[in-house]
Amino acid sequence: MAWTMRFPADEEAALDAQAEVEGRSKHEITRDAVRAYLIRHRRWDEPLLTDEETFDLGGPIGKDDIRDAMNRPA
Repeated sequence: MAWTMRFPADEEAALDAQAEVEGRSKHEITRDAVRAYLIRHRRWDEPLLTDEETFDLGGPIGKDDIRDAMNRPA
């Protein structure tokens, strides 16, 4: 599908410069940006894990909690 995208002059110039640096077209860069956006905001119909495949750490967790959980014997 083809459509038109409009940018303010400064963003257009930045996109032109980035395309030049990467040796890619503006079209390729904007297509990749839209794909990344859609992937980031995708909603799944079903959970990736069941409750049986997870465990509760008892509240908010931090980096140390994650490290401890990853180093627990199975």
